[in-house]
Order: sequence, then C-alpha cells, then structure tokens
Amino acid sequence: MTPRAADRDRYDRATVHLDAPIAVVDLEAFDANAADLVRRAGGKPVRLASKSVRCRALLERVLGQDGFAGIMSFTLAESLWLARSGFDDVLLAYPSADRAGYAELAADPKLAAAVTVMIDDPAQLELIDRARDGGKEEVRVCLELDTSLRLLGGRVRIGALRSPLHAPAQLAELARSIARRPGFRLVGIMAYEGHVAGVGDHVAGRPLRSRVIRLMQAAARKELAARRAEAVRAVRTVAPDLEFVNGGGTGSVQHTATEDAVTEIAAGSGLYVPRLFDNYTSFTGRPAALFAQPVVRRPGVGVVTVLGGGYPASGAAGADRLPVPWLPEGLRYDAKEAAGEVQTPLLGSAADDLLIGDRVWFRHAKAGEMCERFDELHLVEGDRVTATVPTYRGEGRAFL
Repeated sequence: MTPRAADRDRYDRATVHLDAPIAVVDLEAFDANAADLVRRAGGKPVRLASKSVRCRALLERVLGQDGFAGIMSFTLAESLWLARSGFDDVLLAYPSADRAGYAELAADPKLAAAVTVMIDDPAQLELIDRARDGGKEEVRVCLELDTSLRLLGGRVRIGALRSPLHAPAQLAELARSIARRPGFRLVGIMAYEGHVAGVGDHVAGRPLRSRVIRLMQAAARKELAARRAEAVRAVRTVAPDLEFVNGGGTGSVQHTATEDAVTEIAAGSGLYVPRLFDNYTSFTGRPAALFAQPVVRRPGVGVVTVLGGGYPASGAAGADRLPVPWLPEGLRYDAKEAAGEVQTPLLGSAADDLLIGDRVWFRHAKAGEMCERFDELHLVEGDRVTATVPTYRGEGRAFL
C-alpha cells in the first residue's frame, strides 16, 4: 500500500460515520508543517496568516506552539472579531475602507491596543480620521513596502500590484506624515514578496520555465534584501521605536529569515499545504487539509461523477486554480466539464473501483479558501476524528 493509499484508508475509516461532502484536517501533518515553518524561520517568530487557516480553534492551536507569535489578518472586521475573541496581537495585512470598523477601533482601548492597521497612502489616514466618530484612541499603523522587482528602468515589473511605496524615501516621507498627525502611532513595516513566496519554482513538465522562475527569484531576493534594509533604516530615523519588520511567506521563510532587517516572518498556507505548493523546491510539506465528495453516478467504464466539487481558487483563471483529485490516486477531470458546481465527472482506471456512496478526496488549490465551502473541519488523528471545530463560515463569519 502506498503512503497515499494508506492515508485514504485512514480518512475513510475516520469519517465512515459522516456523510460527504466533508472537510478534514490531519493533525499529525498539520503539526509537522507548523514545526517545519518554525525550523525554517531560524529563531525568528512566525506571524500566523489567518486568511490561510480561517478556523479559530486551529489558530489557537498554532499560537500555542513555540515559535509562533501574533496574527496577520485580512479584513478590519475580522481583526476586530479576533481581538474581541482574545487574540491580542493582530496585524491587518491590507488597507481598509471600513468606516464603521475604524470607529469601533478608535473608541475601544482594548481593540486599539491589539490591532495594527495597514497604510500605504496619506488618504488612508484621512479616511480613518473622518471615520473616528469621536473615538480618541491612538491607532497603531504599519507601512507596506512594495516588494516588486523592477527591471529595465522600471519598464518591466515582477510582483503583485500592492503598495505604491517602492523607494525607501517614500516610506520615510509617509512615516513623517504619520509622526506629524495626532492620533496615530507607526509601529511596523510589512513587505510581502509574493513573487518569491507565492510562485512555485518547479512547474511539472516545464523545466525551462522553472529555471527562469528560479533565476528571477534569486535576483528578486537579492534586490529586495538590500532595499528592505535601506527602507528600515530610513523609517527608523523617523520612528526609532519601530516594533516589528514583517516579511516572507510560506515559500520564502528560510530566505527572508536571514535578513537582519526582518524581525518576524509571515506564514500560514504551509500549515495546510494546498496543491499550489507541489511546485516548490524550497520546502516539502505534508498535505493536511482535504475535502471529500461522494460518488453519486457511474456514467460508464472509467468514469464516476461526484456531487459538487467546483471550488476554484482566487487568482488568474487556469487549471492550477482547481482542486486536485487526490485519493484514490489516478483520477483526473474531464476536460469538457472540469470541476462543476453541482457535479464533477472524474476519469481514470481508479473510477472502476469506486461504488455509489464512496468518497473521492480532493486538495484545494489554495489554503484557507477551502473553509469558505464548509461549516466544520473534522480533525483526524490516526484513523479517528478526535474533534470537530467550526470554520469562520461555521461561526457565521464571511469577511470577504
């Protein structure tokens, strides 16, 4: 029996009493992935990206382990909810236009002490001030540095379209604007190198493309390390008591951790290890989060149909954004239908061994997005479900 076949046997036995569709997290794999993130961080604390987990019970489990400290959230409403739930260090990774949320933040000392918001434009400071509605609490802010690699005098740009603050002088100028404005305190800098941390460098069947990606990433790491250090020095001349400099991502943890200017690493997807991480050479994780769809039809030889399964991931549309049929091994999509909202045909010799009511286990393309489809995660240890915990959705929370 192959390791994957053994996993299928365990998951089927653990969940035999449950009706699919269901989602599980294998706690042995989850904890091993957490330990690997800490190892790769080389002694620097890992800030946990909640977007990649979307389950409070699992956030608490990870933060209870040595090497993790703080949460990186994805909306202001989520940040406030987590802070009210007892999480006392929440960094909002994206600017917000949530006026009601800012009014709540500025009016509550506990929330204001726990939550740090993201800024990359003076207009965002203006929006917060207009939204205060009488709230007098000092708002903690973090600046985001654009990490994109710019070549040929800026005519070629590699990296996500995030912050407009690319040059260290631009960050220092905004830092001065914050220092001159009452009601705000600059506490951190964030720089997420998505073109390094979030792009696989070993694309199956495409060796030339993989080599180009590796060369690009090596050049990007070198350029960013120098520019990030310069940006931190420039900002510290304005805010010498800066509390943190956040960088990295699951795919670049060990590289970013070597930079002296970086004080903490952000990561989260590496806990679940979705299918997009199959294309990385920088680390090897264990798939920990899966969902199962039941076989409901057998249209012919070499084909079965499962209920639902059309759970595409965000990003540029393509086959790599679809879940991958994982267990049993040897199943693939019908190119004419792919993963459907209400039914998904699956082809391959393994289909002939599946009966009505059997399960097919899938891995999502991304990490936390799977949780938007399920109210619960069944936590598996060995061949037993030892707990069932709600996702954000299961707690009635849909933040985006």
